[in-house]
Amino acid sequence: MKDRAQRAEEEWNREKPGLDAKVMATVGRLLEAAHLMEREKLSPLAAQFDLHKGEFDVIATLRRSGRPYVLTPTDLYEGLMLSSGAMTSRLDRLERSGLIERRPSPVDRRSIQVQLTPAGLALIDKVLPLHVANEQQALAVLSLKEQRQLDELLAKLIGGLKGGGD
Repeated sequence: MKDRAQRAEEEWNREKPGLDAKVMATVGRLLEAAHLMEREKLSPLAAQFDLHKGEFDVIATLRRSGRPYVLTPTDLYEGLMLSSGAMTSRLDRLERSGLIERRPSPVDRRSIQVQLTPAGLALIDKVLPLHVANEQQALAVLSLKEQRQLDELLAKLIGGLKGGGD
């Protein structure tokens, strides 16, 4: 059974024989895989805990920062590659849910810090093993060797796109 990228590649090969449609198929599959991972795996799991996937990312980033699980909003949005506006709306929702709190910075009166609350810490510690198992299940179609190869290739691609690749 042909996937969408293969069909598109064949159509482009028919319509524009000199065009490198193979690269379009590869990029299309990469984008579709990312979209499907988010839509079919990551977002549904987060929703089971009344979180949006992006909110899960925020509390997970705070958790992996280590005790006392505090970061500035700037650290968060830069680490998650978001705009400050997108980060603000996530923080607002998480604060309303009691999962984070915003506090004045002890070193800079103009700045605030975002900290996981005990409820936020308990939630991320509950969800994290399920999240990892979910990702493992999503990649289970690949052997462990293939997963390592994919990881290495994606890291190389990302490095190249950022201007630091070989």
